[in-house]
Amino acid sequence: MGIIKTLILMKIDKIISLANNKARLRFLAMERSLRATGCQLPLLVIPYDDNLFELPKGSTWWEIPEIISWLKIEKTHPMMRKYQCLTVRNYQYVDSDICFLRNPEEVLEPYSGFITSCGHWHNPGGTYTEKSLQLMSSKSTLWQRDVFNAGQFACDRPLFTIESLKAIATQPDFIETCLRFPFHDQPGLNLLVWQSEIEILNLTLPPIRMESTWAGDYPDEFEHYWADSSRQPYLIHWAGIRMDVPRPIHQIFYNFLTQAEKAEWDEQVRQWSLSYQRNNRSVRGIARRFKRAFQTVVQQ
Repeated sequence: MGIIKTLILMKIDKIISLANNKARLRFLAMERSLRATGCQLPLLVIPYDDNLFELPKGSTWWEIPEIISWLKIEKTHPMMRKYQCLTVRNYQYVDSDICFLRNPEEVLEPYSGFITSCGHWHNPGGTYTEKSLQLMSSKSTLWQRDVFNAGQFACDRPLFTIESLKAIATQPDFIETCLRFPFHDQPGLNLLVWQSEIEILNLTLPPIRMESTWAGDYPDEFEHYWADSSRQPYLIHWAGIRMDVPRPIHQIFYNFLTQAEKAEWDEQVRQWSLSYQRNNRSVRGIARRFKRAFQTVVQQ
């Protein structure tokens, strides 16, 4: 008698994001791009901090009080609030600096487990700490295949209860990565998902081979990469991308802003550019002064 296998499909029932008022314009573009694909799922928004704004219809602020209060007590980075996603099922998580190109409900339906679509498998920097790398590489020589960008992932099952999440994150081998890392949530989230032992499917790897979802991989014209519609990414992520450096792909983001919002955004970008230039000049100045001091010491 043959074995009957049940085909398990992913049926997401919510989109989750994280935002505050500073990220309002990015969030609005993301929300509008999602709705433009035909996806009308509820959008749950984790507050980055207490600096909130009025959400559009179909979106609500979302906190699991026990997790948020615990993270506040631990004085973690605010982005670690998205750990609460790991206790629920059937969701697509996206940071606010993302625009959707295709309906995530339809894209994710054929798959199951933990799904991502980033390129960190060939660029794993930023996904680990020294300790978490020791842990992950001790289990597999192919650990790079399973690391992912914490700004976009989906899952059809809870990986932890609230109690088990807290217990694992506070273990001696985990606490520095999951709770003490000062810059962002990415190493901690990667380590927690690794610890869960769930199978990770990256849509940019074989057999799917979706084209890159990262805006940084498209410095020039981009649409010809998507001539095969089955390989078109379903979202574009501007993680770490300077918007004051022109790229044709930025137009995808601009298409979802009103004229007034575009003007507001352009002013924000101008201020960020000026701040970047000031900081860059300051760093160069320090380097020059250090070099002169070093040369003086050598000459003495």
